[in-house]
Amino acid sequence: MQKDRRKYSYRFEFKNGSEKTFDVCLDNVTLKILRKSKIQPGDWTKMENFQCEHCPLNKSEHKHCPTAIEIEELIKFFSDKSSHEKVKVTVSTPERSYFSETDLQSAVGSLMGVLMSASGCPILSKLRPMLRFHLPFSDLEETEFRVLSMFALAQLLRLKTGKEADWNMKSLVSLYEDIQKINENFVKKLAEVVKKDASLNSVVLLNNLATFVTFNIGSEDFSNLLKLFHAWVDD
Repeated sequence: MQKDRRKYSYRFEFKNGSEKTFDVCLDNVTLKILRKSKIQPGDWTKMENFQCEHCPLNKSEHKHCPTAIEIEELIKFFSDKSSHEKVKVTVSTPERSYFSETDLQSAVGSLMGVLMSASGCPILSKLRPMLRFHLPFSDLEETEFRVLSMFALAQLLRLKTGKEADWNMKSLVSLYEDIQKINENFVKKLAEVVKKDASLNSVVLLNNLATFVTFNIGSEDFSNLLKLFHAWVDD
């Protein structure tokens, strides 16, 4: 593996014996996808058809939604598969491998999260620190911990570089509200192109995750985390 890039491989094993592997190659510094396909993206990915209402990108400079482009292959392959189909998935990263027997929507959702964060979307790019330490198939509690940890470290780095830190996490709530809007737009647009529901329900799962994180942060109820950190807060 070249030092200037990272590769995450998702290998799907289906009940009928068939297999499919998706390789995601990332720039090791920016964690943006290094595209290998020169195939012209489908019309449905054009900004005029897909752009989110709060997208900061200029349509004259970006003809296609960068996130739609990156998930197009995924959408095409899984468009005729059921979300509750059971599948075996092996995820290989430069450091280790992960294995799970799960439903297809959860497996596709994990891969879709990688593709969306690593795309050129300026909103989703703020999730890339978690992409560097990717944890496939993470549950809600694990994801919440990783999001909060990432954000807290980001604020410390802002402070260290002379910028204002947001310790009240208002900008994190705002970020996840924006992510919810992205996911809702994707659900709406993908409903027009998928045959069944595996890909569609994967986005729904991502949106449910965004809703969960937004609600928990906005409620400022960290009682579940206080139990974990009692050695830090009770001394």
